[in-house]
Amino acid sequence: QVQLVESGGGLVQAGGSLRLTCAASARTFSTYAMGWFRQAPGKEREFVARIRWRAGTTGYADSVKGRFTISRDNAENTVYLQMNSLKPEDTAVYYCASQTYSSSLYYTNIAAYDYWGQGTQVTVSS
Repeated sequence: QVQLVESGGGLVQAGGSLRLTCAASARTFSTYAMGWFRQAPGKEREFVARIRWRAGTTGYADSVKGRFTISRDNAENTVYLQMNSLKPEDTAVYYCASQTYSSSLYYTNIAAYDYWGQGTQVTVSS
């Protein structure tokens, strides 16, 4: 069983920055990839970014490209999401997710991920 715990959310003004952290814990943590998703009020959960655990290759939603950066610390079983130039439309609950194995599902698909954190609120004021 994998537990994911997000932290780092908060209230920030438009144009500001936040860094989210997701710490994974398990007796033996093994994952194929880690992702960040977000869900705004009244909207469906959507893909934000993903990183393959060993290779380090990344993918981003078009809406955050050039502003957000996903990274990981393999030794600490931690994944980060650096968010710069934040906009009010970035306001959402941000979730960390783990994809245990490679899947035929595209990495932007929620169903490709096995474990989820509880989420952390990010609010961007205009």
